Amino acid sequence: MVELARFELEGGGSVSVEVEAQQGTVRAGKAATVIQEAGQSFDRALAEVRDAASAALGQFRSMAQRPDEVEIKFGVKVDAQVGAVIAKTGMQGQFEIKLKWVRDTPDPATPA
Repeated sequence: MVELARFELEGGGSVSVEVEAQQGTVRAGKAATVIQEAGQSFDRALAEVRDAASAALGQFRSMAQRPDEVEIKFGVKVDAQVGAVIAKTGMQGQFEIKLKWVRDTPDPATPA
C-alpha cells in the first residue's frame, strides 16, 4: 500500500509526497493509496531543515581559519506528522561535510 502526505504550499496549491506506511491494521484486498493531510505546509517543513543547515554552515564559516568552501550534504525525509526531517543512516542523522582551503600560489613573475 502506498501512503502519501499532502502538504499545502504557502503560495497556493499542494504537493503530495510518498511517506512510509504507518503501523497498524491494513485492509486485505487490492492495493490502495492512502492520502493523509500533513500537519504543516511544505514550505514550513523545509524551512526547519534549512534553518538547521544554515546553523551548521554558520559554525564552519566562523572558524578562525575560515575555509574557502563549505559543502554540506544531507538527506531530507518528509513525514506527514512532523514535516521534513534530516534523514538517518542506521541509528543517527547524517551530515556529510566537506571543508576546502585554497592555498595561495605565489606568482612566478614576482621575485621572492
